[in-house]
Amino acid sequence: MKHSSREYFPPDTSLNGTYVESGGAAGRGMALGRLLLLCAVACEVWDTETKPEDFVCSRAARKALNIGPELEIALSECVSSTILSTSFQLPCTQLHVATWETKSDKEKQGDVVASLRLLIEGVRTLRTTAQAGCETVLLQRLENNIQNHLLILTHLQLSGPVPPPSLSCVPPSTRSLRTVLRSYTLLISGKLERFIVNLGDRCTS
Repeated sequence: MKHSSREYFPPDTSLNGTYVESGGAAGRGMALGRLLLLCAVACEVWDTETKPEDFVCSRAARKALNIGPELEIALSECVSSTILSTSFQLPCTQLHVATWETKSDKEKQGDVVASLRLLIEGVRTLRTTAQAGCETVLLQRLENNIQNHLLILTHLQLSGPVPPPSLSCVPPSTRSLRTVLRSYTLLISGKLERFIVNLGDRCTS
């Protein structure tokens, strides 16, 4: 798979923990350093030329790209509060299998895309108010990862009419960053994975 060579780190970020003050500095620096190095390749922004079929036909590639669980672990090592200053709208992660299977591939694609767009808008808003440090780096990694999935899904060629992307629920909200990360993981491992697996007939043996 082809990746962009660009790295996306906040200005003045240091791998040795520049933002960490004295008093537990070593532990905090290690936490920030681990987060910065977390899935270094998977967290880059993909080129738009990357073939979505590589994602569809490789479970290993999908698993490598989903950094949600690793971000949850990294969050537990951040020392500042994980309570957000404002409410964050969550994606629609609930999956009623019987109803989901009645949707066309285009509708499933639109459902997941709408949830990803809701997430990335919320993350970008958070980043404008977040203090420099562990959470800032985490949010940058999360934004890049959401963008990766959006690029793949929006370049995935499917047949049939194109309905506008729409959410399948009234978005709930939270002020917990941990809940945001957990919801993202559920979206990727639930709706998105089930949608992609059903496209397996386009893969060669």
